[in-house]
Order: sequence, then structure tokens, then C-alpha cells
Amino acid sequence: MTTVVLPSGERYTLRGAAALPPPGARFTSRIAYAAAHVVADPRAENVPGAPAVLDWDATLAFRHHLWRYGFGVAEGMDTAQRGMGLDYPATRELIRRSSREARTVAGAIVAGVGTDQLPAGPATLDDVARAYAAQLSDVVDAGAVPVLMCSRHLVAAARSTEDYLKIYSGLITQSPVPVLLHWLGEMFDPALHGYWGGADLDEATEAVLTLIGDHAAQIDGIKVSLLDQDREVALRRRLPAGVRLYTGDDFHYPDLILGDDHGYSDALLGIFAAIAPPAAAALVALDAGDVARYTELFAPTVALSRHMFGAPTFAYKTGIVFVSWLAGHQDHLTMVGGVQAYRSASHLATLLTLADQAGVLPDAERAAARARAYFAVAAGVGV
Repeated sequence: MTTVVLPSGERYTLRGAAALPPPGARFTSRIAYAAAHVVADPRAENVPGAPAVLDWDATLAFRHHLWRYGFGVAEGMDTAQRGMGLDYPATRELIRRSSREARTVAGAIVAGVGTDQLPAGPATLDDVARAYAAQLSDVVDAGAVPVLMCSRHLVAAARSTEDYLKIYSGLITQSPVPVLLHWLGEMFDPALHGYWGGADLDEATEAVLTLIGDHAAQIDGIKVSLLDQDREVALRRRLPAGVRLYTGDDFHYPDLILGDDHGYSDALLGIFAAIAPPAAAALVALDAGDVARYTELFAPTVALSRHMFGAPTFAYKTGIVFVSWLAGHQDHLTMVGGVQAYRSASHLATLLTLADQAGVLPDAERAAARARAYFAVAAGVGV
């Protein structure tokens, strides 16, 4: 039985989709990382303010799922609930374990470097620099490529663009391997308002380009998560040769990855965690020059992604986990920090239908049974 009564009273029948097989090889025309979520231990006290406790087997199994489909894993990023329930001791262990697993399958892995081991509240620029340096050392020691993430502590402590450039320049110089930068917009984290020294995005862009220009040989690329296609393309065209633009735009990724006559974006995306099979098939089609097939495969995923990442955008992690549960990658909906409560039953009902239409729920009966159980508890449907 694949029919679900939604909170609106509408009846929806899932059609399911045959699981697209792993491609058997990595993509060659684009680099693509999937920012992976974490699976909480549902028996632990994963409530707001409690230390995060993970189901390690399920968490690492999901990373193997991404590697099988040809994606690199972006570990310990905002998709893994950095700043939303995943504390740094758990993050450090996550990066260590995932990096070890990556080596067993020759899987690509990058990992986030931040300052979230500092207590909430004021910090000096020296505190920020030391915290960043400690995490950089942890990531390098684990064997992952560092991604220099935006820091809430830095945005609170910095008084000028020069403060950002000094902190980042020091980190880039310290790293023994080229780093990725990460520009995360305030729609993903409101505490990052004014990053790079001011609220004007044009001025912020100039600051970023100055930083990259000063250290181009030590920067692999920059991930941009601003949900602004035109701004991303404009930045991409101004990057020094050899520095990649990794799109983090979960609204416009098919066009940005496809690119234009002046270039294209590689990808580091949270939505890839939810749509790995069709996304992998699309990228394989792009490798073959089959743009029609690429577009056909990605097209139904865009509505899913835009709903999942809709305002408040930072709550998208709940949707990622909901789809993972429906697709059978985990057995429950519990999240660290109790974040499963960040989206309403009606929002998740729409997500259910869009995930089905995007072809990411291979077992329609299982997905329908789980959805019915959720809506019965969350919305009193069918009770």
C-alpha cells in the first residue's frame, strides 16, 4: 500500500522509482562533493543543549553510499549540523572516522575547519586564530582536505575587512595542503550577517577576491552558498586561473554546474546528500556530453531542493534527514539537538511528494508506511 493521507486531508499515492545504479567510476568533467548529514543515536539524550551522540554505523554507512555513487564527501559542514547541535568533540571524531573510512575505498573527502570549540559569547581575534589553527591541525592530521568555514566568533570579533584577511591569510599559510574557502550566506546562518567586514555583498566580494589573489597557489577553490546565481557567475569569472568555484547554491545548481561559454562551477552541495542517485546519473550524462539527459535527470530534483532549502533556510537539515529516513538510509527521524522539530508536518508532507516525484524514494511501500506513521504522530492523521 503506497497511499498516504497528508495533513491537508489529501491522499497521495507514491509511485516510487527504481534505484539508479552507482556509476562505477567518479565523474571526470566536474568535481562534486556531497555535504553529508549525521545520524543521531535515537536512544541517547539528543535534546537541545545535550552533547551529540551519533549512530556511528549508520552515519558512516551513509558516507559509503555517497562514495559508491561517485561523490566526494564534505564532512563536518553545516549539513552535519555544525552550530545546530553537533558539538566539536563529536565533529572531530566524525572527521577522524570518516577520513579513515575514505581511505578504505579511495574516497575523496574534505572537512570543515571552524571555531566552534570556543564557548558562545565574546572572543578575541587571537582566540579565533588559535581555535581555527587547532581545527586545521585536526583535519590535516585526519587526512582530509581543509575547508575554512565561516566563523560566528570571527564575525563578532572582527572590526574591519583587514581582520578577516589577517585571520584567513594566517590559516592558509599554515596549511600544508591547498585549502577550500567557504562563503556561507546569512540565510544559512543569520549569525554570519556582515561576513568579510560589511553587509554590502559587492564589498565582501572584493575582500574575497583580494584574499584569493594573495594566496591563489594555496587555494583549491571557494564554495559559495549565497543562493544568488548571477553573483556566483560574476565571481567565478574573476577567479585566478586554477582556483575553482564550488557551487553551494541549492536553488540553481544544474545551470551553474553546466556552465556557459566562460566556464562552469564544480559543486559542494547539501542537496546531493538527498539526491545522490539521479545526481550521479546526471553528472555521468554530462561527462558523455548528453546535456538533454543531464537536464532531464536534474530537473525534478530542483523543486525538491528549493522546498527543502526554503526559508528559514537553516532548517533544511530536517528535510535532509526526513528524506534519508524515507529512503531507508536510517531507521528513525531523531536528530542531534532535537532539530527534527524545525520543520512542520505540512512542510514535510510537500517534501514527501517532491522526493517521490524526484525519484529518490526507491521503496514506495516503505516510504509510505513511514510517512503514515509520522503524520499520525505529528498531525493526528488517521488516528
